[in-house]
Amino acid sequence: MIEIERKFTLKNTNFLLSAIRVFKITQGYLNSHPDRTVRVRTKGDKGYLTIKGRSSQDGLMRMEWEKEIPLAEALQLLELCEDFIIEKTRHEVIYAGNTFEIDVFEGKNQGLILAEVELNQENQQIELPEWIDREVTGDSRYYNSYLSNNPYSLWTNG
Repeated sequence: MIEIERKFTLKNTNFLLSAIRVFKITQGYLNSHPDRTVRVRTKGDKGYLTIKGRSSQDGLMRMEWEKEIPLAEALQLLELCEDFIIEKTRHEVIYAGNTFEIDVFEGKNQGLILAEVELNQENQQIELPEWIDREVTGDSRYYNSYLSNNPYSLWTNG
């Protein structure tokens, strides 16, 4: 399956009041190579194994395969992951007919808040909420696999 998404930094947290779902995510990487990342994730009381291919030149598209796995297995696999585990709270917000997934990072990535929106097609036009700051689609520093090895708290400038 091809994933098409755009990613943004935020100006503020005004979105919090309109979230339709909120849940904790814990994730780690068994492999963070740009050609193939292999991620283990717990999301609420579920576990997932995800494989992603290399992003397109503009960072908008890449192959993604995901399978739900038992939570106990996901927790075991997290123990095998590279460097440190990413922890974040995801807020799902509907705006102008699109679902924005806003991740408020914790731990070594505290202070970073990112919004992602999945698209049905590459050139799909969307209306952006006022709380969106700037687009960072294609900036690999904002990929979770990068953040797992280069936490936001160690950046000299965001």
